[in-house]
Amino acid sequence: MGVCDLVTSEARQALVVRGGWEGHRPVETTELFLPFLREHGYTVRISESLDVYTDAGLLAATDLVVQCWTMGELSGEQSAGLSAAVRAGTGLAGWHGGIVDSFRGDLGYQLLTGGQFLMHPAGFSEHGVTLVKERADHPVIEGLTDFRVHTEKYWLATDPLIDVLATTEFAADEERSRPVTMPAVWTRSWGAGRVFVSAIGHKPDDFDVPEVRTLTERGLLWASR
Repeated sequence: MGVCDLVTSEARQALVVRGGWEGHRPVETTELFLPFLREHGYTVRISESLDVYTDAGLLAATDLVVQCWTMGELSGEQSAGLSAAVRAGTGLAGWHGGIVDSFRGDLGYQLLTGGQFLMHPAGFSEHGVTLVKERADHPVIEGLTDFRVHTEKYWLATDPLIDVLATTEFAADEERSRPVTMPAVWTRSWGAGRVFVSAIGHKPDDFDVPEVRTLTERGLLWASR
């Protein structure tokens, strides 16, 4: 575990938890956001072990957990520790498989995040991301417009209590009898804590799309205590 401290002792605390399947580039993608967090006054701690979720004292002192951990397994103690910390006010945020394709067998974790990856069409596709007009004043997407990405498009099972901010479309085909609008970016409350999830971010250059980078950065700040 590495620790990078800011000069000020009053900085907010961010914990970046990264690992799991290397195909989602957990180190490279999380490194994209470390300067942003530090510029916004966070002391950043990095953990490449899920055991950090059993450290109740550390989690209680953490304002934001940024998770990028694809697949893997949480122990009962790790899962309960993370959920309890968020319920008490620690924020949780992440993108793509690092948060919605994590710990597939843990139902408590899926309830916490509000969604679970099920599949994606083969390869990358050019597709649109539509912002939910009724949520246009939400600070994560305020002032942004619909945009396009060339990346994986996730088919997800989602909780009806999430607050959907952006969606993607799946056309009817041989597997789907009708078109489907799928959540792509959402937030949710979990007790006193906040959770931000974006399904976009399979590869580092996904964040070269200005809207993707902006809504992800805003999501980190929104979720934070």
